Amino acid sequence: MTEATWQWDETLYAGSARHYSVGRLPYPPGLAEAVSSALDLDGTGRLLDVGCGPGSLTLLLAPLFETAVGVDADRDMLAEGRRRADGVGVTNVEWRHLRAEDLPASLGTFRVATFAQSFHWMDRPLVARRVRDMLTPDGAWVHVGAITHQGMAGDDVLPHPRAPWQQINDLVASYLGPVRRAGQGLLPAGTPSGEGAIMRAAGFAGPTLLAVEQGVVVERTVDEVTSAVFSLSSSAPHLFADRLPAFEADLRQLLTTAARDGRFAERRGDIEVAIWRP
Repeated sequence: MTEATWQWDETLYAGSARHYSVGRLPYPPGLAEAVSSALDLDGTGRLLDVGCGPGSLTLLLAPLFETAVGVDADRDMLAEGRRRADGVGVTNVEWRHLRAEDLPASLGTFRVATFAQSFHWMDRPLVARRVRDMLTPDGAWVHVGAITHQGMAGDDVLPHPRAPWQQINDLVASYLGPVRRAGQGLLPAGTPSGEGAIMRAAGFAGPTLLAVEQGVVVERTVDEVTSAVFSLSSSAPHLFADRLPAFEADLRQLLTTAARDGRFAERRGDIEVAIWRP
């Protein structure tokens, strides 16, 4: 990702928020257990979830803290987070509409800051420095790496066919072009890597690595896989403009043909956790 090819804009996930609850596989309880054990969490302190989206990780971890703050630049994502919090009875989360680059935004200090599928969208050196200054002396930065819109590829026999992701990607490309879209720009080289060097330059030590093993098989419907596609920045609904109805019709026809009895099966991938200390 370079400044010449992509810059953040507020349309990055426009129209995607309502698809998250349907299309994204939830984080497992084992993730909260692993983080709690590694950090000796005891229900005190504050959690900062940066780039929280609709609160998928925020709501899982919030019960481990006294209070939590979810920060995101997309208002619709925050509205979905509030709705989901109400639905599961989580009452200790404050939702704040702002970009990570605008931190600390008078939010105070935190025991833990989490980033899940979000850090690569940010000015990473700037955000790393600012969040480091927001952590308590015994605090931690937790980076959660996971693919939640689809399961793992493989040749093992499952109860239903796997969702045809290569064909889905080909269909998206036929509408949007071969270069990955992101907001109003393009990502010809994908999202950036090199997080380790950025974290160390910002004054962090580590990381301590954890793996939350899953491997369980889940069944998914045509509606769920359709929402999974629309939950991605590279195929967010706004990108299709007036061709959205035609794309969705073609997508559903592809999925209905590939499914058996309207269902797919996918094996969930493991979750990688990197813990950095200031």
